[in-house]
Amino acid sequence: MDNDKFKKNYSMQTLHRAFQILRSFSVENKTLSLTELHTRTGLSKSSLQRLLNTMVFEGMLHKNEETKKYQLGLELLFLGNLVEKNTSLLSIALPVMEEIRVNTGENISLNVIENQKRKCIENLSSSYELQTMIYVGQESPLYAGASAKVLLAFYPMQSQKEYIDRTSLDQLAENTIVNKIKLHDELVAIREQGYAFSNGERVKGAVSISAPIFNPFNEILASISITIPSPRYEEYDEQTLVRLLTNGGLAITNKLRADKH
Repeated sequence: MDNDKFKKNYSMQTLHRAFQILRSFSVENKTLSLTELHTRTGLSKSSLQRLLNTMVFEGMLHKNEETKKYQLGLELLFLGNLVEKNTSLLSIALPVMEEIRVNTGENISLNVIENQKRKCIENLSSSYELQTMIYVGQESPLYAGASAKVLLAFYPMQSQKEYIDRTSLDQLAENTIVNKIKLHDELVAIREQGYAFSNGERVKGAVSISAPIFNPFNEILASISITIPSPRYEEYDEQTLVRLLTNGGLAITNKLRADKH
């Protein structure tokens, strides 16, 4: 067998195995351990572990660091969104997002963690001419901006620590937190108060408030955020905005949990 043909066959075999893994999950089996996946696919545990590590890195799978079990990842949600916006998270979140947008006229976005970054998977644009540019697929570091910080704050503690330890906190805007101790303290405060706030941390002149959304296993799933240009932010009562976002996040979380049963 020539080298090109070998590479082609090897690549096809690897892709086939990845699909085997994905198809092992079902409505009845939403989370699976390494042993359970080994039983369902027939792959050796060493080969399976390498594939799982790659699929987690690419966002195709999510690994619960406490239970060591795997479930389908949010990259599949993002890709599915390109085909049709009928996934559970989006279909539940969109009416809540629309209600907040109607009440405020501001940018309302839905964000997830993907490949150790914050990724926007939906955005309802502001009705005002002056607005911050946010778009579906937009990515940013987890340490800057409310929509990212709230995701990092509710990340599993070990994963959060590892992220902070290995990440260089670059100055993205005037108010970016670049001190790791200060960032840690900020994340603790976010967990305690249940929402994140930022002003000019990632984009100059942008103020944002963001609340967490949890999956049925009480793991951080997404964040719902409002972003307002700082000149207009002064017109709002901050606590009213906080209630809109935290109530919105809670409503989405509760609906996701109800749909699971």
